[in-house]
Amino acid sequence: MVNKDLVINVSDSEVSLALLDDKLLVELNSEKRNIKFSVGDIYLGKVRKIMPGLNAAFINVGSEKDAFLHYLDLGAQFRTHQKYYTMALQKQGKATSVYKFKPEPDIDKAGKITDVLTQGQTVIVQVTKEPISTKGPRLSSEISLAGRNLVLMPYSDKISISSKIESPEEKVRLRTIIQSIKPRNYGVIVRTVAEGKKVSALDTELRDLVKKWESAFYSLKKETKLPRMFIGEMNRTSTILRDMLNATFTGIHVNDAALAEEIRLYIKEIAPEKEKIVKVYNGTLPIFDHFGVNRQIKALFGKTVPFKHGAYLIIEHTEALHVIDVNSGNRSRSGNNQESNAIEVNMEAAAEIARQLRLRDMGGIIVVDFIDMQTSENRQMLYEKMKEFMSADRARHSILPLTKFGIMQITRQRVRPEMSVVTNEKCPVCLGTGETKPTILFVDELEKALEFIVDKIKTKNIILNAHPFVAAFLKKGLISTRIKWNIKFRINLKVQAVTSYHMLEYHFFDRFDNEIDLA
Repeated sequence: MVNKDLVINVSDSEVSLALLDDKLLVELNSEKRNIKFSVGDIYLGKVRKIMPGLNAAFINVGSEKDAFLHYLDLGAQFRTHQKYYTMALQKQGKATSVYKFKPEPDIDKAGKITDVLTQGQTVIVQVTKEPISTKGPRLSSEISLAGRNLVLMPYSDKISISSKIESPEEKVRLRTIIQSIKPRNYGVIVRTVAEGKKVSALDTELRDLVKKWESAFYSLKKETKLPRMFIGEMNRTSTILRDMLNATFTGIHVNDAALAEEIRLYIKEIAPEKEKIVKVYNGTLPIFDHFGVNRQIKALFGKTVPFKHGAYLIIEHTEALHVIDVNSGNRSRSGNNQESNAIEVNMEAAAEIARQLRLRDMGGIIVVDFIDMQTSENRQMLYEKMKEFMSADRARHSILPLTKFGIMQITRQRVRPEMSVVTNEKCPVCLGTGETKPTILFVDELEKALEFIVDKIKTKNIILNAHPFVAAFLKKGLISTRIKWNIKFRINLKVQAVTSYHMLEYHFFDRFDNEIDLA
C-alpha cells in the first residue's frame, strides 16, 4: 500500500504543503497568507467595460488588473442569478429560498454579451483562474460550491456522476439518492469520493452547501461597497484535504499547533476515523528538512532533472508552451539493443514527467520529445502508460498519441501560476565575490558561541544546527571537533545537518528545542 503524507510548513508569510507518496515528493503548494483571488472565490463585481468584438466583458473584482468574463462563461441561468440577487437586495430580512424561486428562461447560447450585460452592472462571478503574469483573474457566472462528496450548482436541475466511478449499479444508486434529497432549482455533481457513502452523509453535506449559498444573500444592503468578496473558498490547506484525503493518508505533519488543531477539527467532521493522523511537529530541524522535502525540491526544480540509471530530463519554458526533452545519458551504454533501451528509458521518463507536471503545476501546452522508437507497438505502449501515470492528476488534461518522431503533446489545465523554485542561489556569505572569512576563524566563532552559552546561559545539553558540510566537518574523525568541545566545556553537544541553511549559517538550541539567542 502506498503511504501518503502531507507535510505543512507554516511561516510568517506563507503556508507550504508537500504531498509525499512513500516519501517521494509528488505535489508542492505554497499559499501566501495574504493571497487574494483564489480559484473558487465568489465576488460581487462591477462591469467595467464591455467588448462586443470579444463577446466578453472586463469585471472589476478588486484585482490590480480587471478580470475577464466571456459570454460562454455566463452560464445558461445567468438571468436567474441576477434576478435572485436583485430580489435579495430589495427584500428585508431573510431572502426567499432558491427552491421556491421561479427561474428565468435560459440565455441564448449563441447570444451577444451586449444582450445581457451593461456597463456598471453588478454581477456575481466566481474565479476560475488566478491572476497569471500580466493577466487578471478569469471568471465565470456559472457558480459551483464544492464540498468533499458533492458540488452544488445553484439554479440548475442537472445531476452528474463522476466518470471515475465505474460501477453502473453505484452510479444508479447515487443518482437515485441525490434525486430524492436534492431541492428544486439546484444541480449536483457527485464526486468520485462519494462512492459507497451513506444517504445521511450526502444529505448533511448537501444541506450545508445549500445553507452556505443562501445565507450569503441574507440581509444584503444597497449601500454595500463593491466590488467585494461574496463567498470565500476554503484556504488551500483545507481544499487539498477536502479533495485528496482518503484511506491511504497515513500522516499529516504540521509545525504549527493552531493550524494542526484547525485541520484536526475539519477531519473530525469529514472522516472521524482519520483524526489521529494529524501530528504537530516540534523538532529542532525545519520540518521540510526532517522529512527530506528540501533536498527533493533542490533536485527536482532545476532545468535538468535526473531520474533512474543516469537518464535525465531537460525542461524548458517559453511564453507559449513547455518543452521536455528526454535524454538517456550513460544509460545507452547498457541494455541489449537500442530499441529495448529506448522503451525502458521512455517508460521511466513518462513516470517522472507525470510527477513533474503535478509538482510544478505546469499548464497549457506541453511538448515532450521522447527517445525515438522504431515500432508502433512500443509507441502505443508508451502512450497507454503515460495515460496511466497521469490518471492520478486532478487537473483536467488531454494526451495525444506519439508521432513517428517520438513527439507527444499534452494539454493540462492551468488555474494558477506555475510553481517555480529557483534552485541556483547567489551565495549569501560572499555575495558573489567568491571570498569568505577563513574557515579556521569560523570554527573559532562557533567555539566562542559555545563558551558564551556555557558561561552565561548555564545549559549543558545543546543542539547545533548547521549546513551539512559544516556538520560533517565538526563530526569527522575518531576524536572529532564536537567531541573535543564536549570534553572541554563538559557539555553534551548534538550536531544536526540542515540542507536549507547557507554555508556559514548556524543556530543553537537548548534541550527544550528553544533557540538560544547569542546577542
